[in-house]
Amino acid sequence: MNTMRFTGLAALLLCVSLGGPAMAGDPEAGKVKASTCMGCHGIPGLTNVYPTYHVPKLGGQNAEYLVDAMKAYRDGRRPHLTMQANMSNLSEQDMRDIAAWFAGEE
Repeated sequence: MNTMRFTGLAALLLCVSLGGPAMAGDPEAGKVKASTCMGCHGIPGLTNVYPTYHVPKLGGQNAEYLVDAMKAYRDGRRPHLTMQANMSNLSEQDMRDIAAWFAGEE
């Protein structure tokens, strides 16, 4: 194998392996950051007044799905003014932390 190609591959693998844990969320930090979320998502059986719909339970949900959903609200790809406003100031790390906390809750 070409030395240059091997060195590049080794560097890529090192970056990927070091980047993995940094991508994970901190559930303890997420618990604090999710306090606003709990006003709706922490009440079993809650429905919005207008438009009327059931507020989903987030506890136990897949963390990756939650991060994707939060990004979609932040970027306007999912329509919901309250959720868009709540997501607008969150960093990606905030989202990963919140998702990690909800994923661990039942």
